[in-house]
Amino acid sequence: MTGPTDDAQWAVTDEQWADARLIWEYHQMRHELQPADVAIGLGSHDLGVATTTAQLYRAGLFPVLVFTGGNSPTTAARFPRGEAVHYREHALALGVPDEAILLETRASNTGHNITYARQVLAEAGVSPASVLLVSKPYMERRSYATARKLWPEVGVRCASESLALDDYAKSIGDEKLVLDMLVGDLQRVIEYPKLGFAIEQDVPDDVHAAYESLLTAGFTSRLIAS
Repeated sequence: MTGPTDDAQWAVTDEQWADARLIWEYHQMRHELQPADVAIGLGSHDLGVATTTAQLYRAGLFPVLVFTGGNSPTTAARFPRGEAVHYREHALALGVPDEAILLETRASNTGHNITYARQVLAEAGVSPASVLLVSKPYMERRSYATARKLWPEVGVRCASESLALDDYAKSIGDEKLVLDMLVGDLQRVIEYPKLGFAIEQDVPDDVHAAYESLLTAGFTSRLIAS
């Protein structure tokens, strides 16, 4: 089946939502939150990452955080001064002190997020043994797999805004785009270990079947460019 070219006309079926929920649940690591030496808020189009990072800081889970992210075609209009800059401004408005925030403003992908944030921490004299990665809900597994590959000597846990898929889609305002992103991130979980970008993650059969079904249905706008 091929969907309409106009995303605004795309009606997501109940079966497709069921597939998407399987993938949504798979992407989330369900880590128990524990105190960490630092947190890294991974830049994206989703300001909920900054909100969640600020909440966890105020809960006393870490003393210092890095917001990392420049711009991409997805975020340039929403965050014209860069993802990390807008995240910092939002966190300051939520009560996080300026001295607790480090900025990394060049990253354009998850590997950059981890590598460049690590450099910023080193330049600040911070050598963490444990890191809390804060991301979009459907990006937890990929960010975990990336960090374990690129920074294997630190303990890594993941966190994200606590939302059900339906509520997250409403907050974004584009159901088709959200399902496209779920599919795109799962493709990266599957393919990136082969490219040396991440560690291997087991993908259960039912999750892989849901992925193939959504691919066939046309949820493909966020796939890796071939």
